Amino acid sequence: MKAYVLHNIGELKYESVETPLCPEGWVLVRVMAAGICSSDIPRIFTKGTYHFPTIPGHEFSGIVEKTGSVMDRGWLGKRVGVFPLIPCRQCRQCKMKQYEMCEHYDYLGSRRNGGFAELVAVPTWNLVQLPDNISFSAGAMLEPLCVSLHAVRRIKTAIHGKVMVVGTGAVGLATACWARHLGAEEVVVLGRGENKKSIVEKLEGVRYIAHFRAEEQWDADVVFEAVGTVEALTSALYLAAPGGSIVLMGNPYGDMQLPQEIYWKILRKQLLLYGTWNSSFHGYAPSDWTDAIYAVSTGSILVNHIITHFFHQEDMFTALKMMEEHKEPYCKVMTLWNGCNESLEAIRCKEV
Repeated sequence: MKAYVLHNIGELKYESVETPLCPEGWVLVRVMAAGICSSDIPRIFTKGTYHFPTIPGHEFSGIVEKTGSVMDRGWLGKRVGVFPLIPCRQCRQCKMKQYEMCEHYDYLGSRRNGGFAELVAVPTWNLVQLPDNISFSAGAMLEPLCVSLHAVRRIKTAIHGKVMVVGTGAVGLATACWARHLGAEEVVVLGRGENKKSIVEKLEGVRYIAHFRAEEQWDADVVFEAVGTVEALTSALYLAAPGGSIVLMGNPYGDMQLPQEIYWKILRKQLLLYGTWNSSFHGYAPSDWTDAIYAVSTGSILVNHIITHFFHQEDMFTALKMMEEHKEPYCKVMTLWNGCNESLEAIRCKEV
């Protein structure tokens, strides 16, 4: 089969590799759509994965082509999305079914081979069946949608009032959509210029600002920091109202150090800071994944404005270079595999 294999930092090759093994309790998924996460860019170009070689990609959907167990044959031919975190099932968090906080987890696309390939080995437990009206591209969007929903749910009280999202990536925009859907009166996305304004303004009920001045009083009830930089965190501390909440969801680019005057804002505003990580998944039991599937299938959450670019599997290098160099405004970049020919129009039709 063909796959994008990371042999070392910056050494990604599109090449023929052996078809994955399919042991008992696992299936082979023929990938039809795979999203490129912003975390894939440093993983490929600057930081690397946990070992080499590795096939990246953790946001994907496809069709079950083979099962390792007779009892799992009912999955054959099913259209599926995939929860990429593989829990150990032994640690304290796993025993409480808080699998996203597993101490010894495995992970498709970083710790083991992932979705930038024609076929991927996936534990049967990690599969979710896609309704017929969810496209493969929308199915590949489930992972970032669930990460965003999980972050919004970290706020223990109902979302209301003014919500601000710092960051214009796919997870940030999905967070804005969830906040609006779950009851926020006003949702504002803060970017770093005008280049993504047109993308954000397509989201229903979401406003965009390119910058703010520190002396301005925005007084947001909840701020989601979806970048992972000191600058973004500083902005969040300025934007939050006294007694407000900040949800830290951006993967950090490096060490985070705050000036004393900025740190003071946490104390003097008596802010609540929440961490968030990944998403909840319990198979067919209620979780972020079941709720995201329902929201997408009913049209409550639309992904057609979050997905801005499509590339076929042979054009992955072009897609990655565009993202690395920020050659043009983009949000979610989707790659189509194994002859999948979906488009924005196809996704739009299926969501109506």
